[in-house]
Amino acid sequence: MTSADHSATSEPTSRHSPGDKNDPREIFGWKMYDWANSAFYTTVVAALFSPYVTRLAQDAVGKQGTVMKLGFLGTVTAESFPTLCVSISVGVQVLFLPSLGALGDYSNLKKRLMAIFCYAAVIANALLFFISGNLYLLGGLLFIIANVCFGASIVFYNAFLPEITTEDQRDKVSSRGFAYGYLGGGVLLGLNLILVLGAERLGISTGLAVRLSFLSAAIWWGGFAIITFRTLKKREAARVLPPGQNYFTAGFVELRSTFRELKRLPLTLKYLIVYLIYNDGIQTVIFAASVFLEQELFKGPNPTFLLSILLVVQFVAVVGALLFERLAYVIKTKNAILVSLFLWAGVVVYAYGFLHKIYQAWIMAIVIAIVLGGSQALSRSLFSRMIPAGREASFFGIYEVSERGTSWMGPLLFSIVVARTGSYRQALLSLIFFFVVGLIGLLFTNTDKAVHEAGNLEPWEAVGS
Repeated sequence: MTSADHSATSEPTSRHSPGDKNDPREIFGWKMYDWANSAFYTTVVAALFSPYVTRLAQDAVGKQGTVMKLGFLGTVTAESFPTLCVSISVGVQVLFLPSLGALGDYSNLKKRLMAIFCYAAVIANALLFFISGNLYLLGGLLFIIANVCFGASIVFYNAFLPEITTEDQRDKVSSRGFAYGYLGGGVLLGLNLILVLGAERLGISTGLAVRLSFLSAAIWWGGFAIITFRTLKKREAARVLPPGQNYFTAGFVELRSTFRELKRLPLTLKYLIVYLIYNDGIQTVIFAASVFLEQELFKGPNPTFLLSILLVVQFVAVVGALLFERLAYVIKTKNAILVSLFLWAGVVVYAYGFLHKIYQAWIMAIVIAIVLGGSQALSRSLFSRMIPAGREASFFGIYEVSERGTSWMGPLLFSIVVARTGSYRQALLSLIFFFVVGLIGLLFTNTDKAVHEAGNLEPWEAVGS
């Protein structure tokens, strides 16, 4: 189908006709965006930014020195500065992404907005190369900009999923998108870790190696994203801009309308709440795993071991995403997610009672990697079937907040249990609450009915349609 065919009509039904979907070239381009942007998440967010900017701040103000004072909120130390940057970026996304997603459904600029936020993030990411010495505050600001724009681009990226695939292909495409991301992020992370760990042998400082890694993530992201933007098709606006409204105000108007629509779709709302709960547990396990291993196995920092585990998790997660795609095909998507939640619960029980040796840590990491890809990919594809036509970006704006903005309950519970018991094992075990509640909540959510109430088909129904 040509671009002229796409612009011939502005009716929402034309955007969802089967003939406009399952284009292999467009799907490949969509998956390549996960391959591209995961470089930022693995190299910058997960591995290198926090320790690098912490060292810069400590060199400037001392190990426990004050970076800034926030009045009644207390002081920010060199050690807490990276956490503050992450918290600010998440907070901005919570306020910003839902209305931004709503704007995407009112305009035909979804692809263009995705590109704008992508390359704004890429530029901020690239500028981290110049952060050294006393420029740690600027580095924090650039990180916040990059992370916020990263989240904004993901809203539009996810919103394309139901537009480019029919229901029977969605689990496969979503899972393989995550697989592309884990693989791409893992490849670049591996190369960058070789660079950082071998910096002295290469005749450069570790700091320069880290900054070159930041730059490589930006080049990787921006370069491979070109494939995405050359292959994704521009689609007509899902909704007509109301008289007297502009794109800025329409986003907030549509956001209110989206929440009203969620009330009309109580099962979709229930699924979103259940996802909020179990995803909070998943994100907290990922966050807490490194400190748990350091405290329980090494009694101190062991960055080489932790970075090695992070790298292996990236590649094993590729297998996990593909494995759960096949499982969803055999036992249905909801049941495959239930299996993943059961395994997540098993992970925290295993860590509490059986993890005492390094080889046991590797076993836990491999299980986490397998269920990580499956639970994330299938949760996204299942939600995409519960979205009414024409509201993809609006609903995924809210979904992305659930993905990024709600992982505070788990860390809060974890910290409370550690403070009261002095045991990281009991703190990790306490997270089983999120997986049990999520498992029970999902078990009693009629996802088939939720899909039908949204006006969509289940995969097996789409095959025969």
